[in-house]
Amino acid sequence: MTYREFRRLCLALPEAEEIETWGEATFRVKARIFAIGSPEGRTVSLKASLDDQAGLVAMDPKTFAVAAYTGRFGWVNVSLTRLGPELGARLVRNAWERTAPRRLIRDGETRKLGADTLGRRRAGARSKAEEPRR
Repeated sequence: MTYREFRRLCLALPEAEEIETWGEATFRVKARIFAIGSPEGRTVSLKASLDDQAGLVAMDPKTFAVAAYTGRFGWVNVSLTRLGPELGARLVRNAWERTAPRRLIRDGETRKLGADTLGRRRAGARSKAEEPRR
């Protein structure tokens, strides 16, 4: 995965924004950081749970490492050159979900269902106004 692909994944999430801090790009949702990276760097840092961090480092210590300073909170450093696109997308999404307000997460899950699913569900449903009175 390239930094450009990583950046695109981060900014594709609802209300995500990029702000330069400490000489690096920080990716935030509602002013809270979920990822950090630099176009010149080969690694990025992602917010994770302590359990996920331990599992990732145990699974592939050449790709994942406990982040300096923030590692005690679950943050993990990720080598972009060793990261595949599917796992990268899942890790970015998980980092965003750990940071975003619940309202945004619920809205995102609704969008995941897709227009077809929602359309089918609504087609057979009646609103209270449409229901016949007994």
